[in-house]
Amino acid sequence: MSGAELGWSRGDRAKAAAMLMVGWVALLWLLEVVDVVSGHALDGLGIVPREPSELVDVVPAAFVRFGFAHVAANSVPLLVFGFLAALGGLRRFAMVCALVIVADGLGVWLISPSNTNTAGASGLIFGLFGFLLISGFVERRPLGILVGLCVGSIWGASILFGLAPTQSGVSWQGHLVGLVAGVAAAFVFRRGALAAERRGLTP
Repeated sequence: MSGAELGWSRGDRAKAAAMLMVGWVALLWLLEVVDVVSGHALDGLGIVPREPSELVDVVPAAFVRFGFAHVAANSVPLLVFGFLAALGGLRRFAMVCALVIVADGLGVWLISPSNTNTAGASGLIFGLFGFLLISGFVERRPLGILVGLCVGSIWGASILFGLAPTQSGVSWQGHLVGLVAGVAAAFVFRRGALAAERRGLTP
C-alpha cells in the first residue's frame, strides 16, 4: 500500500477499488465499440505466437476482445476479482496486474499453437483468481483465506473447465500461464515483502 493509501479508511479503499474496476471494464467495452466501428482494426493487437514483431502486442492484447460476447464473458469475473484484489492496495494491485499481463502475454507468444491470434482479459482473470486463492494463505491472514475459499468455491469449477485443452477457440495456454503467474504474484508481492522493500530490508 502506498503512502497516500495508508491514511485511507476501508470505505475509501473500497470506493477507489470499485471506481478503478468499473472504469477498467468500461474501457474494455469502449475499445470493442471502437473495434467494431473501425472494421475490427484492433483485432490485429492480438498475439500471433513466435512472431518477433508480435512481442509489442503482449500488453495491448489484454485490452482487446473478439466481439461483444467476449467482452461480456470477461466483464463480471474481471470486475469481481479486480475489486477484491485492489482492496489490498492499488499499488500492489497494479504490480500484480503488470506481472500477470506480461507473463501471460509472453507465455501465449511462446507456447500457443502457430497461426492463432489470442487476445482478451482471460489470462488476467485467471491470474487474479490464482492470486486471490492463495494470497491469504501466503500472508496468513484469516480474511484473505476466507476470500480465497469463497472465490475458489464459487469460480473454481469454471476455472478448471477453462484449463481444459479440449475447448475449440479457447486459449487454455493463456489461462494456464495466467493462473501460474497469479500464484507467483501472491508470493512476490506479499505484504511482508513489500513492507521490507520500503524499509530497504530483505523480507
